[in-house]
Amino acid sequence: MAPTSGRDVGRRRGCWERNAAAVMAVPGPPEPVALERIVGALKLLLSPGGSDSSSLQIAKHDVLLDTLKSNLLALDKKFEEDSQWTELKILREEITSRAEWLQNSLDVTWSFTSQLLVLLLCLKQSMVLLAAHFHPPKPNPRTAEAAPVLSPDTLSISQQKTVQSALQFVVTLGICPFLLSGVGVPLRCRTEFGAVIQDVVSFAAAPSPIHRLYTSCIVLLDIAKHMSLGSLILSRHFGDIAAGLCQLGFCPMKRKDEPAKPLQESLKEEERTRARKALQTILDQVYQPLVVRELIILQGGPPQTDSDMKTQTSARAPAWLRRLCGQLLSERLMKPHGVQAVVRGILEGAGAGAAGGAGAEAAAADWRKCDMVAKILASCPQQSLSLEDYYQRICPQILDLLHIQDKLVARQFQRVATTTFLTMTREHPQLATKHLLQPMLEPIHRCSSVAEVSSERELPPGTIVVKEEELSCCLEDVFKVFVVGNEPVAALLESFLPYLGIVFSLYCFTRQNVSPLRSFCQEILLWMLKKLERKAALSSLKALAGLDKSVPSLHPLCEFRAASQGSTMVTVKETNSDEDEVLYQKVTSEHGQVEFLVDLLSQCQECGVAGDFFICCLEELTHVAAENKARLPPQPLSHESLLALEEYQSFLVEEQEKELLTLQVVAVLCERMSETVFTSITQVVEFVAATLRRACLSLTQELESAVEAQTLSMSMGLVAAILGGAVQLKSSDFDVLKKLVPLLEEVSCTYPEPVIQELASDLRITICTHGAFSTDTVSAAAEATVKKKDSGGSRMKSQLHTKPQRSSEADVVQTPSGQQPQSEEANHTESPSATPCMPPETQGATPMQQRLSAQSTTANRNPGCTTQEQFQEVLLSAYDPEIPTRAAALRTLSCWIEQRAPQALRTQEKLLKVFLENMEHEDTFVYLSAIQGVALLADIYPEEILPSLLAQYGNSPGKHPPETRMKVGEALMRIVRALGDMVSKYREPLIHTFLRGAKDLDGSHRASSLSNLGELCQRLHFLLGPVVHEVTSCLIAVAKTDPEAQVRRAAIHVVVLLLRGLSQKATEVLRDVLKDLYHLLKHVVHFEPDEAARLHAQLALEELDEIMRSFLFPPQKLEKKIVVLP
Repeated sequence: MAPTSGRDVGRRRGCWERNAAAVMAVPGPPEPVALERIVGALKLLLSPGGSDSSSLQIAKHDVLLDTLKSNLLALDKKFEEDSQWTELKILREEITSRAEWLQNSLDVTWSFTSQLLVLLLCLKQSMVLLAAHFHPPKPNPRTAEAAPVLSPDTLSISQQKTVQSALQFVVTLGICPFLLSGVGVPLRCRTEFGAVIQDVVSFAAAPSPIHRLYTSCIVLLDIAKHMSLGSLILSRHFGDIAAGLCQLGFCPMKRKDEPAKPLQESLKEEERTRARKALQTILDQVYQPLVVRELIILQGGPPQTDSDMKTQTSARAPAWLRRLCGQLLSERLMKPHGVQAVVRGILEGAGAGAAGGAGAEAAAADWRKCDMVAKILASCPQQSLSLEDYYQRICPQILDLLHIQDKLVARQFQRVATTTFLTMTREHPQLATKHLLQPMLEPIHRCSSVAEVSSERELPPGTIVVKEEELSCCLEDVFKVFVVGNEPVAALLESFLPYLGIVFSLYCFTRQNVSPLRSFCQEILLWMLKKLERKAALSSLKALAGLDKSVPSLHPLCEFRAASQGSTMVTVKETNSDEDEVLYQKVTSEHGQVEFLVDLLSQCQECGVAGDFFICCLEELTHVAAENKARLPPQPLSHESLLALEEYQSFLVEEQEKELLTLQVVAVLCERMSETVFTSITQVVEFVAATLRRACLSLTQELESAVEAQTLSMSMGLVAAILGGAVQLKSSDFDVLKKLVPLLEEVSCTYPEPVIQELASDLRITICTHGAFSTDTVSAAAEATVKKKDSGGSRMKSQLHTKPQRSSEADVVQTPSGQQPQSEEANHTESPSATPCMPPETQGATPMQQRLSAQSTTANRNPGCTTQEQFQEVLLSAYDPEIPTRAAALRTLSCWIEQRAPQALRTQEKLLKVFLENMEHEDTFVYLSAIQGVALLADIYPEEILPSLLAQYGNSPGKHPPETRMKVGEALMRIVRALGDMVSKYREPLIHTFLRGAKDLDGSHRASSLSNLGELCQRLHFLLGPVVHEVTSCLIAVAKTDPEAQVRRAAIHVVVLLLRGLSQKATEVLRDVLKDLYHLLKHVVHFEPDEAARLHAQLALEELDEIMRSFLFPPQKLEKKIVVLP
């Protein structure tokens, strides 16, 4: 077979050379050949030929060789006999004469590949000539909507498919077999045909494998110079061509003393240089995300473990290829728009780009992938000159990622950008501040009071300092990085802290107008106040309230103004000569800022910032009073010291303004937040301490007033109420209260009124004894305070219990059952989490019931503080003979399960047994509490709980009483509701159990099963399709034949639930049974004796009528449609 093939190839080669010489002798410009002729030649070469297989892709070894040879002979015969192919024959011979790479070969696969390459070169030249000779006619203005005339070099869809098949054969036969192990994806890993190729190709025949690889890559790149053909080649075969060029240009050459191995022959240096240049050219020309993705594939993954080595299908990439791909990827990253190319290349395969949709949402949620990309971007490559040079190039591109508008990839890109931003800031804060934070915050810095203003003084009023697009973009970026990223890196907080006043001023402006920036400003301010350290947060709040003028704020020459696009911009302020108007605007602005600041604080009460700021303002008032007393009036001044007098007077005015502003802040806080301002005992104690200090200062300065006396009385009454039982205290709370002892002692010794002295002395004794000693004076003061502010006291109590302070287990006094506390002090030292205040309705209950109610309240607040002793006590109480105690214990266990208490989750089997046994109790309160506990437990462990419940529910009536089975059915219904969409996972066992229950002997059980079936079908939606016939047959049979009315009602009610749950989807899900259901409903309406069943049927018909009306007569939508005519 081989000699014959060699003579055929030699004969064709000689014929091509003779005809080429004749053609070269004929003068005249070349004429293009019709594309249909060239594509027909490709089809003839790719046809299955005389083989029995239907396609070359599925042909085997010998059949494939015979098919290739027969196709080559058929093509030569066509050229010799068909006169219509003369032009193509001449063109082919011309191309052959110029092809230096064309050689005689005994390998049929290479002869086949060479013919494909020659025909593709003919196609390229014809397309170039056709495009050059094409002169499109001028468009007719009368038919401007007509489509433009296509260029004659345009390939049709079928022609493109033929060319793609030819290209696939060229790559499969001319490139992939000659790649080294580990270079590219092996053929055997792609298709079954690829494994056949490895055996068909003859590596020993000329030309050598390395020259075949070189020829295939170079010729394909020559063909790809045409735009249309290049898109076909590089979009599908870029990875294989790039792998071949990497091997040709960068694979280490064998040493002189090393024997030559197959696939490792060396090229000439100029050929290797040409391969390197070709690789660099296509890397720069091809879509960069595609380049990144293919280079990552070429580079391969990490080293395989021993277990992975047994199952891996391809060898690991060689070291030189891994280094080369790493270098090329770094070069892609360092180029302009390289960051976006790298991100797209890595993430587009995960759902972005053309795929988009739900895949993009899933990819954005995959934070591990985003973190991986962020680590790549944050790591400086070796090719970079320095770390700062890398940051200087990359950081602007990272900021650009935050502004991606494409909805399909915006979430992914913003997530990657935010993660990269935070990673860079965390690892290199100084460089990140310089190249990331400062450029991002530049629009805000431009209008701050610390910015250069020399140029602004010369600008006329109304000049735009910061455009609305810049300001909006800046705030959106800050929101994405700070709030969405939610990582309080120190560099982030320090960089943005100077601009907090400007953002607050913008927030105040947006509160007076309609602006999309209001929500951004509000979220940014709240995030900063929560994440800052408490001292820094209080300093910032003082600056926002106007109490600290040293903090940067909006420049006095600038103002915010509404922009044309609905947002906000910063302009140069217009000067106002009216002093009264300026003063009015200043006072109004300060008052508005205080109100808006208090509104902000009301939204972050949980963190305690509002209470600490209130106490800080009170302490500020005390300091101001002390400074006013210490400040002596100036001595009579001479005319030389008038400047000092003016400065002194200005200082007094500023201090008075500060004092008035502090009073205003305190007043607004009291008016807007009142008793809800405090969230812990510590804040209440600090408030009382500030009041006592101010009272002591008034006594020393002899400035006693009625207001100070009332404030002192109120604060001491508050302490008495706390000690009198309004709030449950623990030992750590008494440590905080001891801070009041020196102040109370000073008041008891210096205050003139005896009542106040006695109360202060008694309070001091009560605090020192941890509540073990309490006088009637303290009790009377506590009772008077609670009566005076009853509703406020209850709210304060709830606020104080919102965030209980942590205490060790030693602080909680545990008493065994049947024993009384050993001392009264134990009652005062119990943790509020363990024994909270009892509501009025439980005050008449037994001690055990009160303790269980307290433990239930504890579970709602802090499930992790439950001890083993408490858990065992509640577990034993679940078998208590007293019904209220048993029900309370079951409710407490349910609360612990709902809050995921560790003690409850570790003993799920024991809890299930407790609930199931209590479900058999006859009292409603007990068995309903047990049913609720079973439902909550099954919501957490459905795979463990559901099988046992279904088995118990489906057992014969002899094993379990009917009442118990009904209760299990109630539990199953609650579980179905709790699972929601997750119920689809357990569709089969649930439906089978309920359908079997519909045939039970007990009528109540049949009705219960049908009711549960309706709840289940209402939530399955489209997943009901495989079982819709079984469900419908059951409902029809029961509704027509069941002797009990309640069962027939339940069957019709299932139809109502089914139609109501599916709504507009009913026509799709129930299309096969909708007619049967309609006939059933009509039958029930006309022949059913039970009125309730007829009512259910009528309701179902109304639901069906609405569904069909909306299906047949959908609502009209007024919309424009633009249709492009052919």
